[in-house]
Amino acid sequence: MLHLDAGRIHALGDYQGLVAALKQMNREGVDALDRMLLSEAQKKGVQNDWLMLPAWSYGRAFGIKLVSVFPENPPRNLPAVQGLYVLFDGKNGAAIATMDGAALTLVKTAANSAMAADLLARSDAKILLMLGGGALAPHLIAAHATKRQFDRVLWWNRRPEALAAPAAMLRERGIGVEIVSDLAGAMREADIVSAATRATTPLIEGAWLKPGCHLDLVGGYLPEMREADDAAFGAAPRHYIDARFTTIDVAGDVVQPIRDGLARPEDFIDMFELNRGEKPGRQSADEITWFKSGGGGHEDLAVAQYLFDRANGAD
Repeated sequence: MLHLDAGRIHALGDYQGLVAALKQMNREGVDALDRMLLSEAQKKGVQNDWLMLPAWSYGRAFGIKLVSVFPENPPRNLPAVQGLYVLFDGKNGAAIATMDGAALTLVKTAANSAMAADLLARSDAKILLMLGGGALAPHLIAAHATKRQFDRVLWWNRRPEALAAPAAMLRERGIGVEIVSDLAGAMREADIVSAATRATTPLIEGAWLKPGCHLDLVGGYLPEMREADDAAFGAAPRHYIDARFTTIDVAGDVVQPIRDGLARPEDFIDMFELNRGEKPGRQSADEITWFKSGGGGHEDLAVAQYLFDRANGAD
């Protein structure tokens, strides 16, 4: 049985190919998927999470991702996100591959945001702003940079010193990164704003948004987490999500506006509808587009299949 470790996944996971695989999956759909979250409360309000994300494309493949999120791990020199993906042959039920779950999550989540921006952001977007200094942030920057040529890439974090090493690595790959401290000023310049934080008080204010910008909200995966405020929500005429079952009752950037009467669940447009041309995308150059990424086992399955196929082709 094939095993793909983190290094192999990052080597095989080219973002152009991953974006294409996710678009195809959204057009075709999957036959069955689910989500389970178990949590363990810790001191000082910290919560450890264990997510199980299965998906099945009948007759082709099925798989499950088992991933843990332990926020207090980094000071112990352990990653906050760890896990395993198991891929099965849909024709005979045999386990055919295991993959590092954390690495798969990084490339999948980054590619998913790049796919949404490819469909929703202005084609002439020149300035990217990244919020957050976690493990996902540099992958989001790299994924967005494969879909368009940016004149500037701005990066903000509450602790700017934490960005020095990953910014240097991105610069070595030819992605010029500027670490910024003025969040409001950077946001007023940005054509694409990508956020991967654990914020419970919104960092993104609608008053700061540039006409025509695209919001990519990635970090919040619990009802109490929120990255963009009501004004930012209201600035967008339509609201896009990757999947309903991972956002509508789950993510604070969706749950809270629905709770407060700013939108109804049926108002949101998911990536299945957008990729199939069933619902509209951006309608004007000045329109602000708003996207909330919630993930899901269907995305993991598409990426796992892509990585498995590439590994077999390369071997």
